[in-house]
Amino acid sequence: MINIKFPDGNIKEYESGVTGLEIAKSIGHKLAKEALAVAVNGETWDLMRPINQDSEIKFYTWDDEEGRHAFWHSSSHLMAEALQQLYPGIKFGIGPAIENGFYYDVDPGEGVTLTDKDLEKIEQKMKELAKEEQKFCRIDVSKKDALDHFSSLDEDYKVELINDLADGTITYYRQGTFTDLCKGPHLPDTSYVKAVKLTSLAGAYWRGDEHNKMLTRIYGITFPKQKQLDDWMVLMEEAKLRDHRKLGREMELFTFSQAVGQGLPLWLPKGAMLRDRLEAFLRKMQKKYGYQQVITPHIGNVNLYKTSGHYEKYGKDSFQVIKTPQEGEEFMLKPMNCPHHCELYKFKPRSYKDLPVRFAEFGTVYRYEQSGELHGLTRVRGFTQDDAHLFCTPDQLKEEFMKVIDIIFVIFKALDFTEYTAQISLRDPKDKTKYIGSDENWEKAERAIIEAAEEKGLKTVVELGEAAFYGPKLDFMVKDAIGRKWQLGTIQVDYNLPERFDLEYTGSDNQKHRPVMIHRAPFGSMERFVAVLIEHTGGKFPLWLAPDQVVIMTISEKSNEYAQNLSNLLNNSDIRTVLDDRNEKIGKKIRDNELKKIPYLLIVGENEARDNKVSVRRQGQGDMGNMSVEEFIEFINNEVAKQIETISNY
Repeated sequence: MINIKFPDGNIKEYESGVTGLEIAKSIGHKLAKEALAVAVNGETWDLMRPINQDSEIKFYTWDDEEGRHAFWHSSSHLMAEALQQLYPGIKFGIGPAIENGFYYDVDPGEGVTLTDKDLEKIEQKMKELAKEEQKFCRIDVSKKDALDHFSSLDEDYKVELINDLADGTITYYRQGTFTDLCKGPHLPDTSYVKAVKLTSLAGAYWRGDEHNKMLTRIYGITFPKQKQLDDWMVLMEEAKLRDHRKLGREMELFTFSQAVGQGLPLWLPKGAMLRDRLEAFLRKMQKKYGYQQVITPHIGNVNLYKTSGHYEKYGKDSFQVIKTPQEGEEFMLKPMNCPHHCELYKFKPRSYKDLPVRFAEFGTVYRYEQSGELHGLTRVRGFTQDDAHLFCTPDQLKEEFMKVIDIIFVIFKALDFTEYTAQISLRDPKDKTKYIGSDENWEKAERAIIEAAEEKGLKTVVELGEAAFYGPKLDFMVKDAIGRKWQLGTIQVDYNLPERFDLEYTGSDNQKHRPVMIHRAPFGSMERFVAVLIEHTGGKFPLWLAPDQVVIMTISEKSNEYAQNLSNLLNNSDIRTVLDDRNEKIGKKIRDNELKKIPYLLIVGENEARDNKVSVRRQGQGDMGNMSVEEFIEFINNEVAKQIETISNY
């Protein structure tokens, strides 16, 4: 017999070899029906895998990320089986679960091209196979047998993957006629999958290397109930309407140009004004917290990034080294701001009385993202971080860290991000080669983050292996208005760069000491933050932030002079106003300007000009009636003042 401990602390005895599903059935029919996977001593397992020793367990359902991961990973295998039956000779790369669904990279073979028209046929085959209730069977296999098996099938991509694995760690999963190299976990059988939607096709270089063959990536999503898929489809339609690329173009915020280069956004005047107000908002707040604004170059000597470790860790994801006419002199486009800020700290000797030192910069950095991974403003090659680096004593670390959390709270409240989780990103304890620095420093840094999050009462999750290479971090995962999750805002503790750059301060004992460094970016990057804000608001920004607050629309050219004078008056009253005096019908002007998400629409004709009035419409809400010009100016300024006051009181 073995002892099984449950999350509530209860312990029950079961026979050795009992499965998670059998334990779930012993607890109740509802749990057995809803469970998708089980954690055994912290590791996620299949429900059908035997448990042979005393263990702590926790069941995962659809409501848990781990449960959905098992569901979607199983669905990727189901899709692969369907592809294998429909397209004999197809070869398989990798097929993981992702945040929303799954994908599989496949090589259809010579002369075969998969198109969007094929997706429905693949969906139907998946549904057909799902109804067969095929069991997902886990099989341990030696490296030699795995190589022999996949070599006999000419599965070149699988053979390459197996060559990178250690003998004794390799497992298959088999369902129906399909066998895959996989470590799981998976569902008990395919019948759990009730609803299927394959969403898109894309190209993907094998192993992300542009020198390798381009494979076909098939994306999909599945659900345990048809209604869940129906609801998801409605959500996706709403997401299309909120797509920041579409709205950014309609609202004239930003654009891209092939002549300039992929992944390099161009901010149009309205977008630049929007960014400027966001930056001014953060600058004002940072001033209250004692930050000093700095500016650093867009490039740096390559040795700077070798010292910091960025060259070693990010060299492949950076633009190529820039050579100068001087022999041996090499520069890089700046991949991070922190090495430059370390050099600013070293500008003069520091005393413990000077600390903390807080340097802030809206600094533009560059990463060479693969072209297939670029996506609007959310994945670009040049982006501006609302970056700051704090240098403090170890005793000041927790207080400074908590103050940064306070700044992030203000930003989220001001912009109506009400649902968020703080992700504590730690080192992977099983693979420390990815990180720099001593175990002692890592343990101190991780402990400081965990304690600060607890004292702030944050809802947290812990993710192993998600730390930066130089230190652990606290990442804020925000839900937008339609329930999608985005990573916004990060705070990182770093004992390592101060060592690498030999940073010092003189302590009260008159001895030299190392400062601790905090990296923080509440917005993350201006590009990504604006993209998320557009999609969160649907382009309907709060009045204080809107690029254009008011548009004046003329009924006929007879009121053009009045409209122009009114526009000048409003702009001089700090109300951002544009004039639409096109020779178009007023209905078309209203429709066009509604699309631009301008908060207030003013209609002026001969009557309004005669009476010095405006006819007011609120974007998306319709007619508000007539106001005198003075009443409207007071109305708008009061609304903005209330919003600013509310923000200032956070």
